[in-house]
Amino acid sequence: MSNNVSRFTNKKIAWMGAAFCCLLWGSAYPAIKNGYEIFQIATDDLAGKIVFAGYRFVIAGLLLLAFASLQGKSVVRLSRQQFSQLALLGVTQTAIQYIFFYIGLAYTTGVKGSIMNATGTFFSVLLAHFIYQNDKLSINKVVGCVLGFAGVMVVNFNSQLMDFSFSLMGDGFVVLAAFILSAASLYGKRISQTMDATIMTGWQLAIGGLVLTIGGYASGGTLTFHGWESVAILGYLALLSSVAFALWSLLLKHNRVGMIAPFNFLIPVSGAVLSAIFLQESILEWRYALALVLVCFGIWRVNVVKSRLN
Repeated sequence: MSNNVSRFTNKKIAWMGAAFCCLLWGSAYPAIKNGYEIFQIATDDLAGKIVFAGYRFVIAGLLLLAFASLQGKSVVRLSRQQFSQLALLGVTQTAIQYIFFYIGLAYTTGVKGSIMNATGTFFSVLLAHFIYQNDKLSINKVVGCVLGFAGVMVVNFNSQLMDFSFSLMGDGFVVLAAFILSAASLYGKRISQTMDATIMTGWQLAIGGLVLTIGGYASGGTLTFHGWESVAILGYLALLSSVAFALWSLLLKHNRVGMIAPFNFLIPVSGAVLSAIFLQESILEWRYALALVLVCFGIWRVNVVKSRLN
């Protein structure tokens, strides 16, 4: 009896942690939009946006490494193999993924970009099926993912959903970014089995952010601070990245990918709701409530129903 209670408590903590991560990532949508305005980054200034993202992730990585160091952990005592693994993770999960995502968004609509980016959850569940023996596909997972994806479509519902055109540089690059992030996250799960999750996340964010910063400046981007608001918004984005990525890596380290990944469907939903709140948009719309119901039911279908059947 006590073992069952312990397992349930740990699982409930994992669900709460995953939902909290997705809420933080969702809050990044209005924060980034405000950041573009505060830093005066033009809509078509792709290089400037990459520099902005680079600063964000470098600071987030350094915050995590400083936190790990204060805990008495050695953040620099890494073997050559470990550093190579972290460099690969940082370049793929943070730098390359972000570059493809930003280029893709420049050639597609925000609605389609949000929906295409949600395909990352499907990639995670599918890749986990082939990589892990204890994380196979099931009817519950498929149904749960379909419901979650439907929720993402509902929250973005407008006339643009009727546009069935597909742009390789736009929609294709967003889907590719989602696949890279999913594959890199599974690679990070593997690395985290032999390394502290906080140190791993700190290094990969710092390395990926440095690549983004250098690449953005090389492409002609700049970042000019305009008072304390610039520092505040960049600090918040860095803090949410460090907390969310570190906690997510820890959750993936100790839980099945198929249990955690579907929570990603909460990101566009929470992002839409928080954008409506903080950007003075209308929040009293049926699509927000319906999307949240679909996403939550999908997550429940993946996790709770399977537990009861077992």
